[in-house]
Formats: sequence, structure tokens, C-alpha cells
Amino acid sequence: MSSNQNPVSVPLVSEPMGILASLAAARRNILSIIPNIAVTQPMVSGRTGKRWHMVMDPASIRRMLLENLENYPKSLVTKNLLKPAIGDSLFIAEGAHWRWQRRAAAPAFTHRNMLNLAPFMTAAAERSSERIAQAHPQPVDVAQDMVRATFDVISDVTFSGDGSFDGDAVHRGIDAYIAEAGKISLFDILGFPDWMPRPGRMFSGQSLKQMKHIADDAVDARRNRGPKDVPDLLDLLLEGEDSETKRRMNTAELRDNLLTFIVAGHETTALTLAWSLYLCGFDQDVQDRARAEAQSVLQGRAAEGADVENLPFIRMIADEALRLYPPAGMISRTAMAADTLCGREVRKGDTVIIPIYALHRNQVLWEDADAFRPDRFADRRAIERYAYLPFGGGPRICIGASFALQEAVIILATLLSRFRFTSVPGAEPKPVMILTLRPEGGVWLKAEPV
Repeated sequence: MSSNQNPVSVPLVSEPMGILASLAAARRNILSIIPNIAVTQPMVSGRTGKRWHMVMDPASIRRMLLENLENYPKSLVTKNLLKPAIGDSLFIAEGAHWRWQRRAAAPAFTHRNMLNLAPFMTAAAERSSERIAQAHPQPVDVAQDMVRATFDVISDVTFSGDGSFDGDAVHRGIDAYIAEAGKISLFDILGFPDWMPRPGRMFSGQSLKQMKHIADDAVDARRNRGPKDVPDLLDLLLEGEDSETKRRMNTAELRDNLLTFIVAGHETTALTLAWSLYLCGFDQDVQDRARAEAQSVLQGRAAEGADVENLPFIRMIADEALRLYPPAGMISRTAMAADTLCGREVRKGDTVIIPIYALHRNQVLWEDADAFRPDRFADRRAIERYAYLPFGGGPRICIGASFALQEAVIILATLLSRFRFTSVPGAEPKPVMILTLRPEGGVWLKAEPV
């Protein structure tokens, strides 16, 4: 690999686009509407039907996500897309309704509880390892395998092998929903009011109904049965209460939050793993170093929760994959009142976008921004807090971040200790974001047992 060659990236636009061109581009890949100058500037503004701003300046992002949080609620577009699937759960709720749910759910995600859930991750890593070994000598689509592995984990940690839970049906429902919901509607870009029906959103009623029904049954069955010896995520959420109001989640609230964790939890970690493996196939030197670390710690067994702190370089690879290919590559907010960001006027009603993909590749903030260099994360304190947002930031930072990173390190270390991954010529993945930043065409790698 020559040093001037970088891993795959999204071609950004050099000319401003009109509404129809923006819409066509957004339907194919929402990141392709980001102007090229976003990777060299702190802020870019324009108008496409509505006034919009893209913000890549860490201090202004801090203002949006922390200091002036109430002024920048999630955009209506985001809420309209996701509400049918996940209701008013943590991901969408605002204000007091968000705060009490967050307080009730937070104890489930303590470090101790995460370690208790690690055996599910180790088991999934073993099963993935077996599937990959069976495929040899044929190339394997690791993106697809990682979706399977992380879905195994999330259904095991939420329903710990309850026979009552039909994971495949939920998985199909989620996939059908994401495929449709992700297609940004022209109405949204034009800023039409919310009450106008959106074509293509009316569909998916059936798979959603079935998915919610399955989850409701599972929650009710658990309420009647009580917790297991080692509580899983559902047990922990059932026991969770808001420390201030003593409120607990009812079945519908629990279901919506569980579906949020299932939707958000498995796909984003699967993507982190798929891109990490792609990058290891791309740079064999990094892969050799990671394998040496994993083999010396694991000695042939699969990784466990207690190993994670002893696998710092594997963690750096996951961090760098999240920088280059953040699963949520763009977040948008609606300004509730006038504000100033980067010395520029933001008016009430303006759409304010944080294009995390461009932020993570901004040349002012990152040296050699498009290159794959895990060592950037050797000293995390050196990284500006709001320059790196794979899990968002401020009080709304992803509640499952430690869960996702623990899972990614366990699976990645297990696989790298057992296989050498090499890329398949002519089968480069294409980074495309509809709702999440996926490798279109899959990540095809040859996996040679070591």
C-alpha cells in the first residue's frame, strides 16, 4: 500500500446544487450534498428551499449540543422519520420527558452491568468466527456477518434467549422500516409543514405493527416471570426508575426504548466492525500490529469483557473507523430562536446541520484527515471534545456508547487473533448514508486462518 493512498471516501460536491439536484443526491446518499468546502471551513451556509447552516467548528457545536441545547431540538424531519418505529423514546424525546427516561435507563448502562453482558458478546464472537472459518477459502461479506453477530448480541442481551422473542421477525421489520424511512422526502427538504402526508411513509404499517406486538409480548412475559440470576437489559430497564420522580417505564415506553436499543444498537456496532475490518484489510501493517496485541492477550481463546482494557490498539482501530465512517454521518437541528454561531447569524426556523462526516475529516482539526491512522487516538485527551462525535455529545450523548465499544473490541480482537483479512480486488465498498453510513455492496474480504 502506498502512503499517498487513502481508504474509500464519499465524493463531496464542488458546485452548489438546486433543490431538485439536492433531492436526487440526498435520496442516493445524503452525505453527497455536503459541499467540499465543509472540510476546510468552520461553517458553511446556504439556502435550498430553507436557510441552512453546516457547522464544523467545535466551539459552536458545543454551544448547540451543550450550552444552548434547548434552542436546537432534533429536527422535525428526524422525528417524523423515526417516531412511527420508536415512539417518544430516549432517541426522540425532548425536555422533561427525555430527562426522566434518561435517568431511569442510565443505571442499566453502568460499567458493572456492561461487564455482566459481555459473555453474550464473547459467544457472538465465537459464532462469527465459526461462520468465517466455514466460508474459507471463499471471500466473505463481513458487513453482513457483523450485522448477524451484533443482532445476536442485542437480542440475547435484551431477551436473554427467551423463546418468546422472534428475533428474525423484528430484524425484518426494522430493515423494511429503515429502507423506507431513510429516503428523505422532497417535502422535508422544502420545509413543508408536518401535517402534510409524506409519500412512502404510509407503507410499513404491517411490519411495524408486528414488530411492536412481539416486543410488547416479550416485555409482559418478563414482568410476569421476574429477572434471571444475571439480569439482562430488559430486567435492568424494568427495574429502572427515575431517581427524582420515582417514575418507571410502562410497557409501551419500555417497548419503544427496547426497539430503540435494538435498532440503534445492532446496526451502528455492526457498521463500526465492518468498516474496522475493511480498514484492517486495507492496511496490513495495522492489522499485523492488532493481531499481535490480540494474540498475546487472548492466547487462542475468544475475547471477554475483562480483556477490553488490555486491548488499547484494537480500541484505537474502532475509534479511527468511527472517525472515518461515523454511523450517524449527519445530524440536523431546527433553531427555535435567533442565535449566533461562528460569528454568523442563525435565524429562528433555520436548519442547522452538524455533518459529522465532514467534521471528522475537517483539515483544520485533523492532520492528514482522510488517512487511516489509529495512533491519533493514542492520547484521547489531545482530541478536542467536540471535534469527534461518533456518539453525539452533550447530555444527549449516546447512552449505549460503552456497550458498543466493548462489543466492538471483543468481536474485533477475537476475529483478528484468528484470521488474516485481505481485500478482494475490485470489490471496494462504497460509503453511502441513507439513515446510517453503510458500505454499499458489502465488505468482501478473504479470511485466512492463522
